[in-house]
Amino acid sequence: MKICVAGLGIMGGSLCMALKRAGYAVDGWDISSFPPEYALNNGIIDGIANGFEKYDFVFVAMPFKATVDFILDNTFKKGAIVSDICGVKKPIEAAICLKYRNFSYVGCHPMAGKEVSGIENACAGLFDGRSMVITSNADTDAAALDTLRRLTKDMGFGYLIECSAEIHDRKIAYTSQLAHVVSNAYVKDGDLDDCLGFTGGSFQDMTRIAGVDENVWAALYLANAENITEKISSLITSLTEIKDAIEGGEAEKLKKILARGRELFNGNEKNKVNKDIFVQKLR
Repeated sequence: MKICVAGLGIMGGSLCMALKRAGYAVDGWDISSFPPEYALNNGIIDGIANGFEKYDFVFVAMPFKATVDFILDNTFKKGAIVSDICGVKKPIEAAICLKYRNFSYVGCHPMAGKEVSGIENACAGLFDGRSMVITSNADTDAAALDTLRRLTKDMGFGYLIECSAEIHDRKIAYTSQLAHVVSNAYVKDGDLDDCLGFTGGSFQDMTRIAGVDENVWAALYLANAENITEKISSLITSLTEIKDAIEGGEAEKLKKILARGRELFNGNEKNKVNKDIFVQKLR
């Protein structure tokens, strides 16, 4: 199987390394010249792609708009599989499925990453033990799905999650995008300037992702606007409830609010099974 990874940042580079570690030959491509040259010189890829019509499988590891443009504007081998790893799925799936294509599209999203970027920070073990989310619909090719499942296992992922693009985008608005929004808002407090010596693990957890690329994340928020704004509104409601109880000196009400959060976190609510989401442990 001839594989190409288009987009050689930290995620694309790590895909290449994980695939090569599993024994696959992988070519790479990027809009800039440095990442492919660096990847080739450091054994991350086997060759630099010049067109995509000879590849059986193409991973697209680019920001949202670039992903859509790349898939729509390029020519792929008849019967090839094209899979993007973007953090939103429904708008990409919708754009690609507007008309017949000679290739099979399957969306996926590796639940892994770092606060740094660039091919220089790629590593073969980035996905080890992590979850891979694969999205599909009634028209998704079964053989293409099976191929991506096999590659997912071979790359070292620990869990395979399968669902629709709609479910993915709703869940990711909560588990990823909202966390980035909160972290960005949290560091805008004036006390950030002189907090040295006052920080612990909770501060590190809250601020770890505040420095991510605004170009990438602004596009993701806008592409998933309905879901992320709903989650922000829900968070504002919860914060206001806590704020009002504190301002009112209502100790018992505050305890109940905090206890409810603890119970939700520790209780069965977080372990409920959604019949529309398939979860498989791979190792």
